Amino acid sequence: MKEKILIVDDEKDLVELVKYHIEKGGYKALVAGSGGEALDLAAKQNPALIILDIMLPGFDGYEVCRILKRNENTKNIPVIMLTAKMQEEDTLTGLKAGADDYLTKPFSPKILMARVETVLRRSKQQYGKSTEDKDLLSDGAISLNLSSYETFVERKKIALTKIEFSLLAFLMKNPGKAFNREQLINGAWSYDAAIVDRAVDVHVRHLREKLGKPGKLIETVHGIGYKFTSK
Repeated sequence: MKEKILIVDDEKDLVELVKYHIEKGGYKALVAGSGGEALDLAAKQNPALIILDIMLPGFDGYEVCRILKRNENTKNIPVIMLTAKMQEEDTLTGLKAGADDYLTKPFSPKILMARVETVLRRSKQQYGKSTEDKDLLSDGAISLNLSSYETFVERKKIALTKIEFSLLAFLMKNPGKAFNREQLINGAWSYDAAIVDRAVDVHVRHLREKLGKPGKLIETVHGIGYKFTSK
């Protein structure tokens, strides 16, 4: 799933330029033309990063940044400020407002994207993965959405039972580690049920069949049980 980047600027030509390079970089671009619209979109969309101009109708970029950083739900969203102002005092004002980086116009799109990558990487190291990212589990051709219980193989959705899904998720969370049948029952079954060793083998066989070729990633470890081999 693409990370969302919110572009906040009222200059249409600049917005189109930045949007082009953001999308070319593999991100989903959101656009706001005013401070109020930016605050509304940030609250609703929870972007991974905000590129924020200072000179805006309504709230200016400094005030937008201050409001974002005071809000519990948006305070950890990193902000890169764009401005035509080049004075040191303006840079300090932006950083004091909570901006993570500062870029003056005109700027090179390559420099902008390098700053975007750096700020995003630093943010992930500081705050960890987003909630959205934590809901996703992916390895090779197999992807799981842990919140919606959806399974995708080579981007095609497949239907798994709750037990099959739980079993696959447990193995994928522990790649390379072999589990015996009792461990799989305790780790993958989230409710009390009379599960016997033979039932584990049946569920693994059905799971492999539904996964198709990637089902080979679930390997039999003779004398022990099963493991998931990470791609």
